[in-house]
Amino acid sequence: MYYDKFFPFYAAYGNPMLYDGERIQEKEFELMKSYYPDIAGRIQEKVEETCEYLDYDGSRLYDEYPDKFMLRQMCRQIRTEVEPELSVQEMPGGLLDELIEVLLYQEISRRRCRRHRCRRYF
Repeated sequence: MYYDKFFPFYAAYGNPMLYDGERIQEKEFELMKSYYPDIAGRIQEKVEETCEYLDYDGSRLYDEYPDKFMLRQMCRQIRTEVEPELSVQEMPGGLLDELIEVLLYQEISRRRCRRHRCRRYF
């Protein structure tokens, strides 16, 4: 096939700016995490550590419909790890449990979205 116009060889490669949006989003997320209160920041660290441990191919985190019992069990495990470190007297009632659930579900959702975007190109 003959082209009238010059077609450079590097135009066939992928767009190097393809992941800039994700990089900007990650930087913004890190900035917003730096604004978390002290207690929420420590809980977020434990949540990320737990999710990092479970982040592998075929993990329960990436099931199409994650098991609610498994998620609640993860929340209880995080609470038992975090409770001795924190002065829980500041958190009335079940607010600590709810905060852990929200942070865990948000982290799982973020990881699922990132994995879905990455898998799309393979």
